[in-house]
Amino acid sequence: MKILFLNYEYPPLGGGAGNATAYLLREYAKMANLTVHLVTSAVGDEYSRERVGKNVVVHRLPIGKDDRNLHYQSRANLLAYSWSAYFFSRKLIRQEGNFSLIHAFFTVPCGFLAMVLSFEFKLPYIVSLRGADVPGYSERFKLLYSVFRPLARIVWRRSADVISNSRGLRDLALMTDARQEIEIIPNGVDTGQFHPDHERVSDGMVRILVVSRLTPRKGVRFLVRAMASLPESARLVIAGAGGEREYLESLAAECGVTERVDFRGLVPHDGTPAVYRECDIFCLPSLNEGMSNTVLEAIASGLPIVATVTGGTEELVTDGENGFFVKKESPEDLAEKIGKLASDAGLRARMGAASRIKAESMDWTAQAMRYVEEYEGSTKLGQK
Repeated sequence: MKILFLNYEYPPLGGGAGNATAYLLREYAKMANLTVHLVTSAVGDEYSRERVGKNVVVHRLPIGKDDRNLHYQSRANLLAYSWSAYFFSRKLIRQEGNFSLIHAFFTVPCGFLAMVLSFEFKLPYIVSLRGADVPGYSERFKLLYSVFRPLARIVWRRSADVISNSRGLRDLALMTDARQEIEIIPNGVDTGQFHPDHERVSDGMVRILVVSRLTPRKGVRFLVRAMASLPESARLVIAGAGGEREYLESLAAECGVTERVDFRGLVPHDGTPAVYRECDIFCLPSLNEGMSNTVLEAIASGLPIVATVTGGTEELVTDGENGFFVKKESPEDLAEKIGKLASDAGLRARMGAASRIKAESMDWTAQAMRYVEEYEGSTKLGQK
């Protein structure tokens, strides 16, 4: 089976969707009966081609992107990708031949591109919903969603399958099209790469970690405010980059916690396991998510979680068992729940152990096989 994979995000570009694609391709590289070509974006102004194993090829197309703000793609970037990916994919399909299916991450632009290509080449396609591509997900795109919603329905209905990474995101998508059938395949996690450090010796500090793009939707500002109400032994580690960093730095100064907030900037993905292992609590104060890869990585690293109820967090966190849920936009609730964990090492250990157990049932190998089953079913059914 030969799959054309479309995702404008792929490390080092993007966040959770790019990392999920990278993990899936790594699993596919182990499957001799599968060939995959990914069409994605490049950093810089040159096309590049690389292999993952013998049977997975990554094509990076220049879209005018440099190494600044790698986690955020502008509308100009997306338009450039759409134009380049369409013509490149047409050429690739003609040259390679025998493609069985197109797998598109995000409804737009990739799902739309897959739909157009499917008309021309009579190939079924599936769409993976990731978050902001679902109407209602992001306040930032509120006006755009009113135009985008009818297009999303068309892209979904013409697909062979639509797959969400969480129940919450599926439920949100159903508000756009209640008749749409949507499967759920959650994100996975590499439990070998992400694991607890049982040998770590405490220095008396309790480190709260957030790994996130620094944008208003992620709610990091509420966590910075909460630091003012936490004990002096609490330290906040922020791993991530984005347009809100300058504001967060000024907010930390305003709250008098500058010396207790460590802005790490963008940490390469292969460097993040060590960051998880040096921390004690993981926090996701987000206003909206699909299924957070960072929470998956945190539970695999044996950390207790403090998170808002959004997207897939209810599938990863059991309140009172491996973490606590908090109200959105509430520094007070964040401070209360983090404070409980910060003051009780035994509670942190018990919840962290429960996190690790949960993570061990969600490895990427199992999730990749579920996608392969969807591919096989979709190619048999053909396009709807």
